[in-house]
Amino acid sequence: MFLGAMIMGPLGGWAIKETDHLLEERIPIGFEMLVNNFSVAIVGTILILIANVAIGPVVVAFSNAAGAAVAWLIDRRLLPLAAILIEPAKILFLNNAINHGVLAPLGVAAAEKSGRAVHFLLETDPGPGLGLLVAFYIAGKGMLKQSAPGSMIIHFLGGIHEIYFPYVLAHPIMLLSVIAGGISADLWFVITGAGLVATPSPGSIFAYLLVIPPGQHFQVLIGVLIGAVVSAAVGVVILRVNPVKETEGETGEEEATAVAGAVPGLAAN
Repeated sequence: MFLGAMIMGPLGGWAIKETDHLLEERIPIGFEMLVNNFSVAIVGTILILIANVAIGPVVVAFSNAAGAAVAWLIDRRLLPLAAILIEPAKILFLNNAINHGVLAPLGVAAAEKSGRAVHFLLETDPGPGLGLLVAFYIAGKGMLKQSAPGSMIIHFLGGIHEIYFPYVLAHPIMLLSVIAGGISADLWFVITGAGLVATPSPGSIFAYLLVIPPGQHFQVLIGVLIGAVVSAAVGVVILRVNPVKETEGETGEEEATAVAGAVPGLAAN
């Protein structure tokens, strides 16, 4: 349903915009509210029918395929490789779609049988993102370096993973850092049989502590630490070998504006 909403939401906005544009010059004076209200209802009804016939089956098929892929990886002890797909998708702001649309439902089903599920750890792990920000603090430059400590707090304690996405977008090769951290942490989770009882939301370490089942604290927290350490180590190496390129005349203030503008609400702060 979450994936379907991400498709139908923009489609609905576009449909209403085009309908308003089409009717704008054709509405008699005094009938604007009547026409606008009815046009919204009619377009909405048409979109519901389209979603039910065309979008719904596609989303269900995609969800089933994703679930089968995750199950295949779990059965063959290859689940850590899921980070190769999950981390790039997160950077494209599809983190909620992946977590709540695919992994969370699979995790609920698995948790009903064993009391915990590794699915809840795959996308929500704050370790790789924390390691990325640590790498920028150690080996970065300009405002990306200066803003890293504050971003660490927002990400790791506040659970707002979106705060580190602009850092990767500013230097895309750093995607390798979070992928390495994700694979390492997931490998540890699989080896130790780690899992959570529910999805930690938001992906804060505090939320993690609330959904760790008894006897699983060592496995889960060490996995988070491994993800952070590996991500930071790989990130530092990348930034030393391939540092962030600054355009001529670029200032730290301009970098800060770019980073803040990419994260909703950050610019206001």
